[in-house]
Amino acid sequence: MTFETILSIFLGIGLAASVGFRIFLPLFALSLAAYLNLWELNEKWEWIGSLAALITFGVATIVEIFAYFIPWLDNLLDSFAVPMAALAGTAVMVSTASNLDPVITWTLAIIAGGGTATVIKGASATGRLASTATTAGVANPVIGLVETATAAVVTAASIFAPMLAAFLVLIILLVLFRFFRKIKPKT
Repeated sequence: MTFETILSIFLGIGLAASVGFRIFLPLFALSLAAYLNLWELNEKWEWIGSLAALITFGVATIVEIFAYFIPWLDNLLDSFAVPMAALAGTAVMVSTASNLDPVITWTLAIIAGGGTATVIKGASATGRLASTATTAGVANPVIGLVETATAAVVTAASIFAPMLAAFLVLIILLVLFRFFRKIKPKT
């Protein structure tokens, strides 16, 4: 396995984790990076770097970010976003993984990409639902801001420092694990 392949895997995992916070922000960043020739995508996924994809993902990113600042709309979005995150996490992993056998690429994409995105999106949706129940949605915009900032930081790290992004993903998953283990009812 080459260093380029390892970096492409870290890129995919970092972007998949970011998808767990905001679906379109990492896709927009990946599209921009491909459009500017900062990252080379797999041959069948080069369309992500097209101008049409860049504009589409850019508009979707803006709409998604602002929609998460509206307390009732954010919970509605989460009901659609969990399955969408699984698909988008898988897609970013497949589009970035390089020099791997297709079976390995798809297995890695489904487990590491889709799985990471789903875990993070599920946790954030659960946290937002708890926030809605305990604060009547007043705290939801703050949660939305933190999620957007986290997605932006991890996305930027994924594109410019993939190894750092992988480390950040491990920290995020560890924090989520500890948080949910702490609030889990004792039996």
